[in-house]
Amino acid sequence: METAQMANKKNVMTYEGLKKLEDELTELKVVKRKEVAQKIKEAREQGDLSENAEYDAAKAEQLEYENRIEQIEQILKHAEVVDEDEVDLKKISIGCKVRILDKEYKEEMEYRIVGSTESNSLEGKISNESPVGKALLGHKVGDTVTVVTKAGKFKYKVLAIDRS
Repeated sequence: METAQMANKKNVMTYEGLKKLEDELTELKVVKRKEVAQKIKEAREQGDLSENAEYDAAKAEQLEYENRIEQIEQILKHAEVVDEDEVDLKKISIGCKVRILDKEYKEEMEYRIVGSTESNSLEGKISNESPVGKALLGHKVGDTVTVVTKAGKFKYKVLAIDRS
């Protein structure tokens, strides 16, 4: 249920994020398609397909791979890669690493600001569209930024901006 607006949305990403998606696409097209085709072939050779769980599972797996291939191709079609070497370190932007201080808990945190397609909080990568990422964009070292989230208001002080 993708809207036309979502399909034409620019997908801002780092070169690392682009490479990761391209590698996944190659893996799906070259390796996974062959594997699932072989599973389907073997299941067909077992005879009656109407009660063949292996066949149904292989077809479901094939659909999942094809959907992911289509999704990645759409992302790549509208990809806009940020050249991290050209990131302006005077202000926070996509492709930079930022160190901030949570003013309430006196805790330092470090994040990479990335496009939404490559965000991963476990790896310290936050999206430019997330509440924190969006609020930080454009700010400079020394600025205090107020972030409004579902959990409440948070104040962060920008301590450093670096290349990723």
